[in-house]
Amino acid sequence: MTPPDAWSVVAALRRTFGPEWTVDTNGLQLSIEHRLSTSPFRPRRSPLDWHELLNRLHAAFDAQGFEQAAPLPLRWGKETDFTISAIQAFDPYVKQAQPFTYRDGYLPQPVVRLSAKRDVAGRLLPGRLTSFVNVSLVRRIASLDEYAATVGIWLSAISAIGLHARHIRTYGSLQIWHRREVSGITLRFDHAALPIGDLVLIWNTNDPAFMVADLGSGLETLKRACTRAEWTRMVFGNLADYASSDTLDAIRTVTLMIGSGIRPTARGPGSAVRRLIRGIPASEMPLGTSTAVRAAYEFWTLTAPMQAPWHEITRLLDERGRRTRSITS
Repeated sequence: MTPPDAWSVVAALRRTFGPEWTVDTNGLQLSIEHRLSTSPFRPRRSPLDWHELLNRLHAAFDAQGFEQAAPLPLRWGKETDFTISAIQAFDPYVKQAQPFTYRDGYLPQPVVRLSAKRDVAGRLLPGRLTSFVNVSLVRRIASLDEYAATVGIWLSAISAIGLHARHIRTYGSLQIWHRREVSGITLRFDHAALPIGDLVLIWNTNDPAFMVADLGSGLETLKRACTRAEWTRMVFGNLADYASSDTLDAIRTVTLMIGSGIRPTARGPGSAVRRLIRGIPASEMPLGTSTAVRAAYEFWTLTAPMQAPWHEITRLLDERGRRTRSITS
């Protein structure tokens, strides 16, 4: 099989999109918009909660023949300490050209990305978190038409949560990138000018027959697109009145880590847990972390089983936090 090229991808996309869409190219830059894209977007009057959002996405993908897969373990321990993307489920297939994957299909995957973008003062930028649910469709494909058809699958899925196709813009560079064993092309999605995800075509560089489509977004990002609510309050609720987003983000990520069986240690993945706990200011949690942990725990259990109860996470976090702060004070 010959490797995909930019113009074959464009041709497949043109075959997929109907006459109500415009498919424009400017060199290697691509932009696809609905002819009614200028119509105003009006958020839902009654926003979906996290549970209903996940239920609707699950039902939408299931209706199109994609079953929900169990999440990957958070402790990855291969090229990264943590699972950072659902596409890691395809590592054997696309990287080693092996005829199997760890998961396949619709995958709402809790991930940790400690490299989340921050401002010059070290604060997380709006729309950024060190952990989130990577809502993904990962599928083996045999042709570029299947890759292009994945856009239609995505449009059907997000329409189920109130994001209409006419407000979606698909865009990006058709330049092929190369990273070690794999090559690919990345396209992105906006909804009414808000970035909401991407669609990546990836293949094994030496054997392009091992080709996959990786459709990804963040559950939190999708809810923001539906509601257009202020980011911090949307993610953390009323807790945003009592602590900074960085502190609440750290507690949220620590809850996921410890709940996934990763305890504070001097080295390895556990060292990240210890660093996050050390960075939680005592002044922001004078009565302890119980309320914030319970809120985070409730959120994570929507997509992944926890290996420790919330009160054990609270005890460990508060105990470690007091010990660390007494040493550094």
